[in-house]
Amino acid sequence: MTGQLNRVDVTVLPEGWTNSRPGSLPSEVSGSWSAALSPDGRHAAYVSDRSGSPKVWVQPVGSELTFLVDTGEHPVVSVHWSTGGGWLACVLAPGGAPRTEVWLVRPDGSALHQVAGFGADSAENARWLPGRPLLAVTENLTTALLVDAEHGTRQTVATGELISLLDVTADRGRALLRHGPRGGRYVAVRDLATGADEYVTSGEQACFGPDGSVYARSDAGELPVLIRVTGGTAEVLAESETAEVESFALTADGTSIAVLWNVRGGESELTVLTADGPRRIDLPGSVAGGVSWCFDGSTCAFTAEGPGQPHGVWTYDGALHPVSVEEAAPEAVHPSLHRFGSHDGLEISGWLFEPAGAGPHPAVVWLHGGPEAQERPGHGALFQSLVDRGIAVFAANVRGSSGFGRSFVNADNGALRYAAIADVASCVSYLVSARIADPARVGCMGRSYGGYLTLAALTTYPSMFAVGIDVCGMSNFATFYEHTEPWIAAAAVSKYGDPVADADLLRDLSPITRIDRLRTPLMLVHGENDSNVPVIEAEQVVAALTELGVPHRYLLFPGEGHELQHRSSRAKYLHETVAWLTAHLRPAPALLS
Repeated sequence: MTGQLNRVDVTVLPEGWTNSRPGSLPSEVSGSWSAALSPDGRHAAYVSDRSGSPKVWVQPVGSELTFLVDTGEHPVVSVHWSTGGGWLACVLAPGGAPRTEVWLVRPDGSALHQVAGFGADSAENARWLPGRPLLAVTENLTTALLVDAEHGTRQTVATGELISLLDVTADRGRALLRHGPRGGRYVAVRDLATGADEYVTSGEQACFGPDGSVYARSDAGELPVLIRVTGGTAEVLAESETAEVESFALTADGTSIAVLWNVRGGESELTVLTADGPRRIDLPGSVAGGVSWCFDGSTCAFTAEGPGQPHGVWTYDGALHPVSVEEAAPEAVHPSLHRFGSHDGLEISGWLFEPAGAGPHPAVVWLHGGPEAQERPGHGALFQSLVDRGIAVFAANVRGSSGFGRSFVNADNGALRYAAIADVASCVSYLVSARIADPARVGCMGRSYGGYLTLAALTTYPSMFAVGIDVCGMSNFATFYEHTEPWIAAAAVSKYGDPVADADLLRDLSPITRIDRLRTPLMLVHGENDSNVPVIEAEQVVAALTELGVPHRYLLFPGEGHELQHRSSRAKYLHETVAWLTAHLRPAPALLS
């Protein structure tokens, strides 16, 4: 069926369309992420797409010299430096698909070989165990493995449905496992001799301390906190009445903990906890992530980004040091946080990127994926390009988003999803009532779950939007469950519903069920190798719109999966998206001059 559908291969701008900056086109710039430090903190390995696709680079901290580590043709998702310094563990995504493999390579680029994710298996959550050449890996969310880098052996630590290996004690007597589906995950300690599990807390991140205690990000309460569990007794180490503990990183000796906070609707704060008390690090961007320590605990690494400032790698050893950082665009628009009551009174929010001048403006409601993701004030070439052309962007956090507490993230589960669809209409009502958006020129778009929510909104409110874009979204829950990876399907049941027991609900929630109501010009974007949301989800919508005569375009990316890994693909997507939205929202000529 794929070969019979139209593919967009050439960017064609609408007739008469020009850019607000003469001669400019929206552009994608490179970024760097997944920082991993050598044991002494003097070198950093990281992933960057400066060469066109994500590759591993090694760089001395404080130097501009960079060294490419050849890991083959496939895009790299993340890199992890062994605590002994002799190996880099690289997570690769063949074909850009969600299925990933783990390869080991020396920091000088020698001895490249695969250790996990063979054949159809997918390997993830690679983590070096402190002080040992042992790599913890999980395959297919069913098999927990220890890979011995020196001897090339693999040991199965545990098996079961929806498990992930987090850590193993030095004597290999106990393992920390994450269990359960999305929205219901918890951490347990498994006795590897008896196979017995001891529940620790609800959550997804945990590690052993050097004394065998368990450190965990617990989301058992309304807002996630950092706890330490010793002898069955939990001690809260970091908590807030208004902010979430997003993640943490413990030094190998247990003397320092870097705690990353999610505050003010999506901004980041970073603190380091020591025996002398907490110390706050002034971040070089509004959103940070990927916090890690070198083995000797002297240096912390992380990524930071902000509006007009792509992901960059930084280190902190008492002072901040840029490692791989792109220059920020000084003219970038910084968003403002808007909170308002939705259709049933629940407070929802979003980040508004607004053009200069008084509204109302043509506007686009952007919907993130997940559904548990969160829209945050980071870097986005698409948003900046649209604002530059006079189009406001409201990056919404409807119910089901993370960052706003346990109740909010679970407020769209199962049949509650109808309320999340109605949140999209509430966003439009707010933008119109606040004279931000022109009601005749509002678009809706999103990716992954956000693509689903876009289709659901367009079919539920067929006269509300002037244009839509669905980026790799689900259109039919039945075919999604049938064709997605088995472990993705199993983990999704708690969020969407069971494909058998909840078949009627899922049928009614599927946009394809009422696709005949869709009248909005729609562009669909998908990676041909996507095995998370398989391409059939786009193809059945394209076929239906073709039969109905609804204006549409189909942008299919061969060689890409659920994420567009190559900069050339992202550049084409950016150009096509801006052109499609601009053509249908028709900004006033004065804004384009």
